[in-house]
Amino acid sequence: MCTAFVSIEPAAAVPVLLLSVRDEYLGRAWLPPGRHWPDRPGLLGGLDLAAGGTWLAVDPARRTAACLLNGFGPAAPADTRRTRGHLPLTAVTEGGIGHLDLTPYDPFHLLLARPDGVAVTSWDGVRAERRELPAGLSVVLNDGLEGRAANRADSERISALMASRADHFRARFAAAPRPEPTGDGPAERAWGAWLPIVTGDGLALDEDAALVQRRDFGNGRIWGSSSISLLALGPDGLRYDFAAAPVGADGVGWRRVAD
Repeated sequence: MCTAFVSIEPAAAVPVLLLSVRDEYLGRAWLPPGRHWPDRPGLLGGLDLAAGGTWLAVDPARRTAACLLNGFGPAAPADTRRTRGHLPLTAVTEGGIGHLDLTPYDPFHLLLARPDGVAVTSWDGVRAERRELPAGLSVVLNDGLEGRAANRADSERISALMASRADHFRARFAAAPRPEPTGDGPAERAWGAWLPIVTGDGLALDEDAALVQRRDFGNGRIWGSSSISLLALGPDGLRYDFAAAPVGADGVGWRRVAD
């Protein structure tokens, strides 16, 4: 149940803010953000050791980021299937993925963020749709933009958990002063009132609305939030803060990847 919240305020000093929470089986190995791709030395992102790609790619020089969430729908043919983890790398390098044949990829939602806006491309295994996000606060889930994808989770319980998370945290972010993270300083100073919300808002890891979660599916399969990324994109630069989850609301555990 990966989740991305996007705040767009075109007149603000930092027009675009992006929060990305990665959820995965916690036994899946990964590395924290770095320059992991020799053929793309300018890119930063966490490395998925299972497939070699990433869930979030950042190009500080272009002030661009791409965030990937899995979607629902028919899977790609097994004989041509490719990992979705290379899509964020392509998007930030080539300015999007509109030129790609998407049939080798399982369904996904891909956000491409720039200081002047954010677009979401959704692929359901049959059709691709690209939308520019409006000003204000938006949320993208595995069930799509605002949870309204044509193909959604088969499980009503999973969809309900996503909706509960989206509703709770939309209200919390909307009620808090919007940060304008720029330059130096620790995460708690840069992100202000948002940081304790981002790090869980005091909810237990197994509550329905939990943004940072842990769920035991039995047989040693633990599903949960493995990392949190915060990005601020403005005309004068990009700030990228990262923490493995869970993390304390006091800012301990956060590191600034780029500014």
